[in-house]
Amino acid sequence: MQLSARDLNRTLLARQHLLERSHHSVPAMVEHLIGLQAQENLSPYLGLAARIRDFDPRAVSTGLEERGLVRLLTMRGTIHLLVPGDALSLRQWTQPRQDKERAASQSIGEARHLEPAVFASAVSELLAHGPLSGKLLGVALEERFPGLSPTALTNLARVNLPLAQLPPRGCWKQGGGVVYQYVDRWLERPLQAPQTETIVRRWLRAHGPGTSADVTAWSGVTGLGPVMKAMDDLVRHTDESGRTLYDVADAPFVSGDRPAPVRLLGTYDNVWLSHAGRDRVTTPENRQRWMGLNGGNARTVFVDGWLEGLWRIVDGAIELELFRALTRREEQELDDEVERARSLLAS
Repeated sequence: MQLSARDLNRTLLARQHLLERSHHSVPAMVEHLIGLQAQENLSPYLGLAARIRDFDPRAVSTGLEERGLVRLLTMRGTIHLLVPGDALSLRQWTQPRQDKERAASQSIGEARHLEPAVFASAVSELLAHGPLSGKLLGVALEERFPGLSPTALTNLARVNLPLAQLPPRGCWKQGGGVVYQYVDRWLERPLQAPQTETIVRRWLRAHGPGTSADVTAWSGVTGLGPVMKAMDDLVRHTDESGRTLYDVADAPFVSGDRPAPVRLLGTYDNVWLSHAGRDRVTTPENRQRWMGLNGGNARTVFVDGWLEGLWRIVDGAIELELFRALTRREEQELDDEVERARSLLAS
């Protein structure tokens, strides 16, 4: 089947539950999406509010506090909000991406030359007594490895080891610095061996159809081309340029002529960060407007399925920066979504 750019756009939005809000619970949606990018605390809340009917942000806080959700460094070397089963396997699967960060990161510096097993043993001993803040962990590690900065040592631990960020970090309208514990100790469940083929199938259900390069763009994991070519259960489609796109056989398709409602999303959302061209829902020009000088210039406005504006919270009010004129229907939808965002932020 040949798919147009609009077919791919609408199909992605449907699989992301951005064409129509769902009755999924928060954990069920987080699991379907294979996590939400969460280094900016508000982003996963906005992403869930755009996808779930009657979303209650306190359900995320409850999930974090009761260990039904967890914050962990995984895909693309970024913090994601995950369900426990994914947290216990995806960190191991994405570790090669974290290894690249260790090799290149200036914030780790000379600490990268420590022998991994010795360093891991030291961190394990320190956290055996209970969770530690990033600051205290760094100070304790400096005593074991004098001459290296506490910040560099904490950053090395974050990149090398499966350390979860514990609540209240990430809870709704709660402050607090980063506190670490091994994710398997926190969840009281063992780490699980990742199954690449299963992860690929799940990615296709939430983000597909796509290529191995797309899965790499989402995850940071390379070498997936041979894996996907060998998966006989996957079906093949083509896009307008003739590229082969893989998919699971029973995944839904949506025609490009289906309307797409206005949605307000966060600064980061995997709907536009999970394909190699970043072109399923953005144009290069508008993507650059979002990027700014350092990436993540503002939160995002989607109109008719595409990134068409930015929004910011300024002195408690929502300010909009639109990239094109809207139709009357689009203006009404935008007004409704802005009011929804205001209600969420005030809750």
